[in-house]
Amino acid sequence: MTPAAYVHLDLEAARHNLAQVKRYAPDNKIMAVIKANAYGHGMTRIATALEAADGFAVARVDEGVRLRAAGVRQPITVLQGFVCADELQLLLQHQLDAVVHTPEQIAILQQQPATGPALSVWLKMDTGMNRLGFKGADFNAAYQALLACPLVNQPVNLITHFANADDLLDDKTRTQIELFTSAIKGFPGQCSIANSAGVIGWPNVISDWVRPGLMLYGCSPFAGKTGGDFGLKPVMSLHSRLIAVKDVAAGETVGYSGIWQCHAAMRLGVISIGYGDGYHRHTRSGAPVLVNGQRAALVGRVSMDMITVDLSSQPNARPGDPVTLWGDQLPIEEIARHADTIPYTLLCGITQRVQILEHPTLTA
Repeated sequence: MTPAAYVHLDLEAARHNLAQVKRYAPDNKIMAVIKANAYGHGMTRIATALEAADGFAVARVDEGVRLRAAGVRQPITVLQGFVCADELQLLLQHQLDAVVHTPEQIAILQQQPATGPALSVWLKMDTGMNRLGFKGADFNAAYQALLACPLVNQPVNLITHFANADDLLDDKTRTQIELFTSAIKGFPGQCSIANSAGVIGWPNVISDWVRPGLMLYGCSPFAGKTGGDFGLKPVMSLHSRLIAVKDVAAGETVGYSGIWQCHAAMRLGVISIGYGDGYHRHTRSGAPVLVNGQRAALVGRVSMDMITVDLSSQPNARPGDPVTLWGDQLPIEEIARHADTIPYTLLCGITQRVQILEHPTLTA
């Protein structure tokens, strides 16, 4: 029996997207970003599918520990690093690399006895994101402190993060590139700067490692574009089914608060999906869905378990007919625009009650 709401994952598409990253960055190592449960796709599943990646990046220590428990052997970088000695011990125990971005982290490293394995670190420079990292003289002081720390593997690696790389007309990215490359000139460690937008939009950035995230899942990091524009394939598609078809008279309203009114007598379809499944509540009327492979427009407010669509163009639609909310023929970027959000939010928002189905020949 087909579930009421389900996600289909195409793991071959993930491998294709990894190959596209290599095409964009042929001279770089690839640190595949699989934080936040691989953007809702399943962290261990995607790590297995992307076993050809040179390494992985996660946000938090517990994510890295889970990957090691699942048998992932590639380098794993924890982008938020550690905030206490206990987390540092987990990093050492599981041979996880850490981003160092605060003086407090350096103090913790200096206080620990260097009696076991050392920690590989990425020292983070704040080049304009103003989130994590050291600036100016503080960066140089942090670098010298890590050089002198017996618990730290040498050489120290160097990392920063783009703030506006998804806007190709914004000079801030070029400023960040120049600041980073100038500051680390002559340093022996490896460096990393480019996210997905950097990989595609700023191809001349000198960097040992790139850190693609969104593009691995088949999405565009640029507004007004889709993954397909860059040779990417969607890994996730979201599906449901019609559960009712009904006729509604002109002038009647549809859904909570009556925010949408029928302009004429029309057929409506009710679909078994809503914000309880991760279909964004703020998706506006007019957003497309595919019913039997044909476009139909969302009408009315998204409910917890159901949405309604205009079936005027599909007189033969019946309960049980298949529905696609986003996927191969309906780019998630288009749905995100109708919800005033970004693809990341939709991918990460799929809830636990949605069943995940993998292509039977591609199950990892």
